[in-house]
Amino acid sequence: MTDYITRDTKGTPGAPLVFTFHGTGGDETQFHGLAEQLWPEAHVVSPRGDVSEHGMNRFFRRTSEGVYDMNDLAKRRAAMAGFVQPKITEAGPTRVIALGYSNGANIAAAVAFEEPHLFTDVIAMHPLIPWALAPQPGLATTRWLITAGERDPICPAPLTRSLAAYLRAQGAIVAEHWHPGGHELVQSELSAIQANML
Repeated sequence: MTDYITRDTKGTPGAPLVFTFHGTGGDETQFHGLAEQLWPEAHVVSPRGDVSEHGMNRFFRRTSEGVYDMNDLAKRRAAMAGFVQPKITEAGPTRVIALGYSNGANIAAAVAFEEPHLFTDVIAMHPLIPWALAPQPGLATTRWLITAGERDPICPAPLTRSLAAYLRAQGAIVAEHWHPGGHELVQSELSAIQANML
């Protein structure tokens, strides 16, 4: 199991367990406080990505913008799944929520595609999944919220819509929230989380 630097909040018995995954250049504090506010009784676990890209924290390597090192992604995805599973066993929650932005959304989704039993809910803010996805019946009944910008230069809208279509085809329950801007997070995305995932 990878020994991530983490921020951890112990919640009340039976409360949701929330994992937060930062974007490129973020750290374990980026969304930890937000998760505490959204789910006040929850257990919250926020790992720091263990890849450095020019000094910026990431969860897996890429060779250029939008081009992933797929071998590294496979290794890091397996490591993250190995980190998540014992946290779930320890907390015994009824819901396990992954909340990630950009690179963090991508690692959360990558884990969910391979180990769909781990997360009951995934909040993927500005995800970019540029590889072909195999059918995954284990995703049926998982809940997803995808938030994105219509003019996001990093995560093109057609790819985001393809991800939503793929998830629906697997039987997942999918909500989408779009704003007219780019890769930045905006207030309406928080409102979408409150409306769809609390």
